[in-house]
Amino acid sequence: MKKILKIVYYGLITFVVFITILLVVSAIPAPGNIKLMVVLSGSMEPTIKTGSIVIVKSVEEYKVGDIITFGPNSKSNLPTTHRIFEIKNKDGQTVYVTKGDANNTEDLSEITKKDILGKVLFFVPYLGYAVEFAKQPTGFILLIVIPAAIIVSDEIGNIWKEVFKLKNKKKDNEQDKEIARLKEEINKLKQDKN
Repeated sequence: MKKILKIVYYGLITFVVFITILLVVSAIPAPGNIKLMVVLSGSMEPTIKTGSIVIVKSVEEYKVGDIITFGPNSKSNLPTTHRIFEIKNKDGQTVYVTKGDANNTEDLSEITKKDILGKVLFFVPYLGYAVEFAKQPTGFILLIVIPAAIIVSDEIGNIWKEVFKLKNKKKDNEQDKEIARLKEEINKLKQDKN
């Protein structure tokens, strides 16, 4: 039972650290930086399931077949993750025609390179539900704050145990020295008596 709790504990630590790192890295507004996005529709199923997270990064060149994330990224307008279906040249500018794997037709709007947030490097199914939940105040408290508090309190407990062990060890060393000193005095007294 203790081993299972330890596995759950370290799994929780890994999960919290992973999500935190991804959220922090994707929040840094650096050009070409990786971004974490959540897929909220089924338009890319069965390849990318609803509720998956996708990790995207801007690349120099996009090809037909690449899965990309594009469009505005705000609270009211969420980006779209679809596959490049066709690349055209319109008035000297490259435009991309996209299509969701589950959709029967291409997207109505063609996009340009400046609309593309990045190419999907990899995705993790269903983890997006946890990420979206963690963005809400209740989810943040339940998934980030409480596990972090448990981890910190456990580590503080471990530190205190080590401090007490060191104090006891020091006390034992001092007692051992005192006993050795007393034995030496007793031996001197015995020698003086003789």
